[in-house]
Amino acid sequence: PALFMDNARKGSIVSRANSIGSTSASSVPNTDDEDSDYHQESYKESYKDRRRRVHTQAEQKRRNAIKKGYDDLQAIVPTCEQQNFSIGSQKLSKAIVLQKTIDYINFLHKEKKKQEEEVSTLRKDVMALKIMKVNYEQIVKAHQDNPTEGKEQISDEMKFNVFQGIMDSLFQSFNASISVTSFQELSACVFSWIEEHCKPQTLQDIVIGVLHQLKSQLY
Repeated sequence: PALFMDNARKGSIVSRANSIGSTSASSVPNTDDEDSDYHQESYKESYKDRRRRVHTQAEQKRRNAIKKGYDDLQAIVPTCEQQNFSIGSQKLSKAIVLQKTIDYINFLHKEKKKQEEEVSTLRKDVMALKIMKVNYEQIVKAHQDNPTEGKEQISDEMKFNVFQGIMDSLFQSFNASISVTSFQELSACVFSWIEEHCKPQTLQDIVIGVLHQLKSQLY
């Protein structure tokens, strides 16, 4: 009996030891799995942070570029500079900067068109002067070749009579066509009179008529 009791006690002790070992083993955490989950979660967070940082940098770069563009416009457009000078350190809004830039561009387009028209007019004037130069050179050359031709054949009085006859004829039509009520009407009437009564054929007819009239008086 004593031996049986001693074996039973040993068996009970071994059984409890196994039970305690099993419970302790089951309560120990699985460190390998937790390390893997931690590293994966840390990688995900760092990837999100990296994307957020790249997006923030791109957005900041875009804003800096826009700001620089508006600053350049304020420095280039004269009206923006004048406005900025008049209000001191007060900053212009983006809407005002854009509107003043549009107005300035339209002004430049008008100035360019005006300058092109002036250049075209000057070119026509240069062409007319060149034609006159050629004609005068031909007259001078003809006079040099025949210096006595036509000399003293027409008196100054006769020249004046021809000029007076032409001017009298033109003044009659001018006086009948021109209104001097206002400058606008005067300008419009003058251009209309020039187009109607100063055509080459009309002037030629007037000169021929004056010459015939003087000829009949002389002979």
